[in-house]
Amino acid sequence: MLPVLRQSAVTAAALVFGVTTALAQTAAKSPRAVLELFTSQGCSSCPPADALVLELAKDPTLIALTLPVTYWDYLGWKDTLGKDSFARRQKLYAKARGDGQVYTPQIVISGSSHAVGSEKAEIEKAVNQFAATGFAAKLALKEENGSLQIAIAPTAAATDEAAGVWVLPTTHEATVPITRGENQGKTLTYANVVRGMVRVGDWNGKEMTVTAPLAATQAPEADGYVVVIQADRPGKHGYMMPGAILAAAKGPATR
Repeated sequence: MLPVLRQSAVTAAALVFGVTTALAQTAAKSPRAVLELFTSQGCSSCPPADALVLELAKDPTLIALTLPVTYWDYLGWKDTLGKDSFARRQKLYAKARGDGQVYTPQIVISGSSHAVGSEKAEIEKAVNQFAATGFAAKLALKEENGSLQIAIAPTAAATDEAAGVWVLPTTHEATVPITRGENQGKTLTYANVVRGMVRVGDWNGKEMTVTAPLAATQAPEADGYVVVIQADRPGKHGYMMPGAILAAAKGPATR
């Protein structure tokens, strides 16, 4: 289904990253890009994109996420993974970009550009364009004593724009049989389904460490998590819109 709906307390603290025995640690090379697939179980055009993201999620140089939306629920099948907050996030992306493009399946690349979620060549082109500049920071994640420590180091592409530090609990793989609606009779599998988004701190463009409760990484049915730093884009009436993703890292696959 193509264009529709146009225009439509966790404590954080800065600490020195000098700690003792760790339960888990990630200090991997930065990914080339973050891909967010906005999809729906009620969208007949979405299964090819869902399958493509399953493939892309195997690429260690990418972070590929699935964010199921709810605005197709009226077609006879309520998305079992969908969240209204993801539909709102997609609409805010469109407003922040200024193009008003909201559709499924849609992939947003590092919070900046978008492509049809089943168009592999277009997605790869956008990823390569983003990777030419890269992220503004690198992340190292460490779990210890019930907390998550997020060490942030600016890169040559560093920025001083206001940004939030977010934790996204995820489910590595979710399989859903569809018994009604446009995809009736199909069984669909999704990669890295986002289960929530928790803002755990702010980033000012400088080297720092944010510490949050490990509970921020947890959600029902989640078995992993991703951390992103995302620029804040001011909107009307004082609310903030999601801007470019400035850094990203995967948490441990299992804990």
